[in-house]
Amino acid sequence: MKSIRGISVSVLDLAPVKEGGTVGDAFRETLDLARHVEAWGYQRFWLAEHHNIAGIASSATAVLIGHVAGGTKAIRVGSGGVMLPNHAPLVIAEQFGTLEALYPGRIDLGIGRAPGTDQLTMRALRRNLSNAEDNFPRDVAELLSYFAPARPGQVVRAVPGEGLRVPVWLLGSSLYSAQLAAALGLPFAFASHFAPDLLLEALQIYRSEFRPSESLREPHAMPCVNVIAADTESEARRLFTSIQQAFVNLRRNRPGLLAPPVDSMEGSWSEFERMGVERALRYSFVGPIENVRRGLESFVDLTEADEIMAVGQIFDHPARLRSFELLAEAFQLGVFGQSP
Repeated sequence: MKSIRGISVSVLDLAPVKEGGTVGDAFRETLDLARHVEAWGYQRFWLAEHHNIAGIASSATAVLIGHVAGGTKAIRVGSGGVMLPNHAPLVIAEQFGTLEALYPGRIDLGIGRAPGTDQLTMRALRRNLSNAEDNFPRDVAELLSYFAPARPGQVVRAVPGEGLRVPVWLLGSSLYSAQLAAALGLPFAFASHFAPDLLLEALQIYRSEFRPSESLREPHAMPCVNVIAADTESEARRLFTSIQQAFVNLRRNRPGLLAPPVDSMEGSWSEFERMGVERALRYSFVGPIENVRRGLESFVDLTEADEIMAVGQIFDHPARLRSFELLAEAFQLGVFGQSP
């Protein structure tokens, strides 16, 4: 079994808003988490764009990236991702060009094709961009062009942005973005933490069809997984119930605040719901450090991942910190237990 030591590991955060908490609390805890994982040796700290979901506060993704980057020193901070069809490419180039100018060498731009919300909110966001997803390859190419040095006679320029070559990642949960990332020679992140079914096929397509580009000579794949680590199996399983409750509520079309953990999910879901949630969350590594390490080693063997991104939606903030501290230990990152 392949060791995970030496493989970079990164963090995806949604700035979760908890029952009994506020958006301000979520932002403070997100920054505190970023400072801790930076001290523990993580590679990146990404934030995801979602809209009209009470339990997720990262909708103004570029603004929150600036907050986190300003409160940390060296860790790369980025989007996982910005949903490009919701925005004009020029606006995103200007936003991330500004971030790169403020925090040089530390900003990543992960972009996705999904709306990150429901249909009504999507229309409120996009207005007249009804065919935005169909235009995605064109919009990606336009976005990339804004980060290149200005061409003679170029009329529309991203200022800030041009010439900064902000690293652009494609994100996906299907085969579409894998094919596009391969064609454009971009790094690829897969959302296997909630959409695992096509992970292996997407990675195979990405690697087999990859065309080297000026920014990337070889394919670089980063699947995302759920990690809930604790000092005991029972405590980790209990913490995991907050995510399970959130996924049940999503399937009932009643997304809400992040709920506190419960001792058992029995009676909280139907058999059909249980099967659906377990399928969606099957790339979740829950338990004490040795179990998590073995599970991740098997996952790296399976996927040949170049990097791992971990998300940990945990209600109790100290428990969330402890989970990422244990994960850092599993990967042998930095100095364990060091505080920011």
